[in-house]
Order: sequence, then C-alpha cells, then structure tokens
Amino acid sequence: MPYATRTVGPLAENAYLYWRGNEGVLIDPGDEPEAIEAALKAAGFSPQAILLTHAHFDHLGAVAPLAQAHGLPVYLHQDDLWLYQHADELARAYGLRVPKPPPPAGFLEEGETAFGLQVLHLPGHSPGHLGFYDPEEGLLFSGDVLFRGSVGRYDFPNSDREALWHSLKRLLALPEATRVLPGHGEPTTIGREARENPFLLGGLP
Repeated sequence: MPYATRTVGPLAENAYLYWRGNEGVLIDPGDEPEAIEAALKAAGFSPQAILLTHAHFDHLGAVAPLAQAHGLPVYLHQDDLWLYQHADELARAYGLRVPKPPPPAGFLEEGETAFGLQVLHLPGHSPGHLGFYDPEEGLLFSGDVLFRGSVGRYDFPNSDREALWHSLKRLLALPEATRVLPGHGEPTTIGREARENPFLLGGLP
C-alpha cells in the first residue's frame, strides 16, 4: 500500500504519508514532526505538499515545522480557514500549543484531484472537512468523519449534525472493500462500518 501512518500527539492523531513513486504528500501532520520526518526517511520519498482533511488543531500541530523544513505548500478547504488561523488559540483551551501554520497556498474543492487523490467535501465535523479518496488503491483518508465503530463529533460550535449525516451516507456509497484510514483509531472498511457501526445502523442521536 502506498501509505504509512504515524500516530502522534496527546490526542493520538493519525498522520499519514501517501506517495506514488518518489513523490507524495503529508496528510494531517498533527504533532511530533521528528516522528513524521523519520517516517519520511523510511518511506524514501520527497513530499510535495501538506493536505489537511480539516483544520482542528490536533491535525495540524506539525504543519509549521514540516512546511518550513521542506518548503511545502499547505492545502485545505476554505470553509476551515478560520479554524486554521485560530488553531493555537483553540489548542490553548485544552492546555496545548501548536506553532502558527503558514498561510495556505490554496484551497481544495469537491471534485478536484489533488496529487492523485480525489477530493470529497464532507462537512459536519467541521464546515470544510475533506476526504481524500484513491479509487485505484481503494483507500479513503476519512479524517474525523468516519471511524471504526464510531463517527465524528458534531457538538462543536461550528459542527453540523445533519451535514455530518449526509456526509456519512455519501461514504456508504463507496465500494465495500474501500479501506478507511481515519484521523484517530484503527483502520476499517466501508463494508464493516455499514454492517457494524451503531451510528450508521441506528442513526445519529
């Protein structure tokens, strides 16, 4: 599989490396830039950009040092720009700090392809939440929309329960064998979650 995972930070966030050949991207580098650098060295590719599924602080804590070290542009959805710009302020509410990330190089939208990944706009957990989908490999980087046995929180001030439910139903339309790589926790598949996830079987409370 053309990816590697490092679980980083106090909130155990999954940072991903995704590559094709000698080039690739970092997805949600949430913390511990040294660990992510070690994973890059082991994978043996040069990152071309940082992609964010969303801009909650636990998903971007290593953006600043990695972007500076490698000269990487950062891409996210425009609807998460406020979260991105206020990441350190929001982290401090949890007793944490994150370095101020650089200005985004651009914004990603539904239907685009970014570095070989299809961009899906999956709002609900955050307004600009994205998924990154590789249909050839059957991979979905789901961020904090869908987890193994659970779904993303929708009780934050800028979350939306109905939007999250719509996003989840969209994901259930993907092939059952699609491997789901979430922002926290273990990988799963679309088929497993369709059969076993209580939030998908019973509806969001």
